[in-house]
Amino acid sequence: MNPPNHPKHAAKKRGFSMVEMIACVSIIGIIAFMAIPSITRMRSDSERNLAISRAESLNLAMSTYIQVVGRTQAALNWSGKTNEQRYTLIRDYLAYAEATLSAYMPQDYTATLPTSITAMTKTTLVGPSGNIIY
Repeated sequence: MNPPNHPKHAAKKRGFSMVEMIACVSIIGIIAFMAIPSITRMRSDSERNLAISRAESLNLAMSTYIQVVGRTQAALNWSGKTNEQRYTLIRDYLAYAEATLSAYMPQDYTATLPTSITAMTKTTLVGPSGNIIY
């Protein structure tokens, strides 16, 4: 019988070969290469959906503003104002409203409130690819 410190009983050193490591890194790289476009597309889709949702919220806030102050007074307050001033009028009727309209909208998206509040037309939404119909 061989003693415990005999070379036959020595622990074999095991590890990954260089080929196995390169294969593993290559597989991870291929998976990442395939996933990045999907992640980018999901992000842009979610920003677009957020912009549409916020534009719809602006439309609802305009409607609520008319109900609260009355159609005539709303028209008087609305006419001759800039886009930011109109946003200030309806900001109290928005949940989680930012201080300015540009801060309220996602990056690269702009919303233009209609010139007449009583016409009940939708907010114009423009994104990186142009006008967005919603």
